[in-house]
Amino acid sequence: MSTSRTPIAVLVSGSGSNLQALLETGSRPGSHFEIAVAISDRPGVRALARAEAARVPAEVVDWSAHDDRAAFTAAVCDVAEKFAAEVLVLAGFMRVLAPEAMARFPERIVNTHPALLPAFPGAHAVRDALAHGVAVTGVTIHFVDELVDHGPIIWQEAIAIGPAEDEASVQARIQEIEHRVYPEVVDALCAGDLAVVGRRVTWSRR
Repeated sequence: MSTSRTPIAVLVSGSGSNLQALLETGSRPGSHFEIAVAISDRPGVRALARAEAARVPAEVVDWSAHDDRAAFTAAVCDVAEKFAAEVLVLAGFMRVLAPEAMARFPERIVNTHPALLPAFPGAHAVRDALAHGVAVTGVTIHFVDELVDHGPIIWQEAIAIGPAEDEASVQARIQEIEHRVYPEVVDALCAGDLAVVGRRVTWSRR
């Protein structure tokens, strides 16, 4: 691996479209990160095939094989460290990590969420936003802390919800933003451009 790039572990649970965006950005000249390993919480997901196609190590830490969240989290961190990853990037990862992850990767874990936090945390953010009848939703990229969808916010981008839209159309528009912005945020973190003071994140060179 190039010593000028920060090795990251990308945590996945599904199709891996955000992983694909990260793979493409990380392979470009001038990128500040490279994907050392993709880690899935279950076997057989498309994200693992994407990693393998890009010749990136793909590992499964099966949620069902662990007694509790703490044991699962420790196993995920062990795999990340085995591949010398310095940052954990949650990309459609549908598990909540235990506090051990934050202790082992302090201010080095990021997540993308399909809503404008603190509104609509949790696993069904788009559905919840539509059910609530909001006119605006969007994307939040944030640091991960011990609470669900709670850590300091790095980036937010809003979209208006049209009257005829459904969950699938809103989700597709949100993913377009994630694919564009999430790699940029990860690159900034790995370049040392992000600083956290309390709940505020500053982004230099932007």
